[in-house]
Amino acid sequence: MPVADKIAGFIAKSSWIRKMFEEGEKLRKEYGADKVYDFTLGNPDVEPPEAFQAEFQKLANAPVPGMHRYMNNAGYLETRNAVARMLSAASDLPVQGGQVVMTCGAGGALNVVLKTILNPGDEVILLTPFFVEYRFYIDNHGGVPVEVWTDRETFQLDIPAIAAAVTAKTRAIIICSPNNPTGVIYPAESLKALGEMIAAKEEELGRQILVISDEPYARIAYDGKSVPSIFRYVQNSVIVTSHSKDLALPGERIGYLAASPRMKNVDQFMEGAVFSNRVLGFVNAPALMQRLVAGLQHVSVDIDAYRVKRDLLYDSLTGMGFSMVKPDGAFYLFPKSPLADDVEFVKMAQKHRILLVPGAGFGAPGFFRIAYCVDKGMIERSIPAWRELAKEAGLPG
Repeated sequence: MPVADKIAGFIAKSSWIRKMFEEGEKLRKEYGADKVYDFTLGNPDVEPPEAFQAEFQKLANAPVPGMHRYMNNAGYLETRNAVARMLSAASDLPVQGGQVVMTCGAGGALNVVLKTILNPGDEVILLTPFFVEYRFYIDNHGGVPVEVWTDRETFQLDIPAIAAAVTAKTRAIIICSPNNPTGVIYPAESLKALGEMIAAKEEELGRQILVISDEPYARIAYDGKSVPSIFRYVQNSVIVTSHSKDLALPGERIGYLAASPRMKNVDQFMEGAVFSNRVLGFVNAPALMQRLVAGLQHVSVDIDAYRVKRDLLYDSLTGMGFSMVKPDGAFYLFPKSPLADDVEFVKMAQKHRILLVPGAGFGAPGFFRIAYCVDKGMIERSIPAWRELAKEAGLPG
């Protein structure tokens, strides 16, 4: 067999997101693209901001000598310093460029962190619902995922449940805010409570526990809300993120990891992270993208365009009887499935040419995910199909 048994098993359990996207390809060929309503992929439909295009044009017209050569494995210092200045302003802490490593997206950053900290058998707590690839990333480095539900009504942190899951083997906790798939933002008081609980557990167990904050949606927040800096509230914390969403650059795979300046043994951690970046084969983040994003650390796509789409879908679907938490950020809705079996509901939706991802794909059966980073016209065209689906599922419609 050309594939390892474990990988064969993982393929069988692999991303529902991709499976549903592939179903969409079949339906588009059969019915035409304008009659298929695909809400599967968190793939921004907007173009990068004008500031990005201007930087791109400027660099193309005046290339920097040696700009395509090898670099320090941590990335260009000017880019790392720019990231550090932005994080310092957000946290009121003195983040240094030496505490930043430029990476191949947030997925690359997360793998680098896990490679750096995990010994075989170490446990990593995941907060359900979660991005499904987390489990595979943890396995990459010999770790063991431990799933802990957030509050099932609000999707906010359940601190007592997390505390109960911490053991002598716990090495890290992964959080994501704004969350994929729920869109909730964890407020400052929750992060403060998390930090206090972790500090107490570290004292009790004599073991450093890292909180890894996955933040690719950090600039996509609505209704005057913002994402608090994890560095303010958790001493041993690291941010992993990318510019896939805020600058609409998912195909460029440009991101970074940043360690809190308050982290114990932060210099040793950074040395390990730079080494792991190299030996995992990422080596360094793309040179051209590093130069481009250096001056764009306070730039983002038009957030209001996403808010309009959120409100259109949220108001329409709740009016039909669907139940869900109104998201504070990101570009997802995570409603309860009208059927007990969320996979069956998603199959039912396909008959109406609506493509969704079952909650089971995020460790949360009984829900389903809608990605609304799509053309507004498609959302509007989909409303009659949603109404028919709601009726078939036993909702008022």
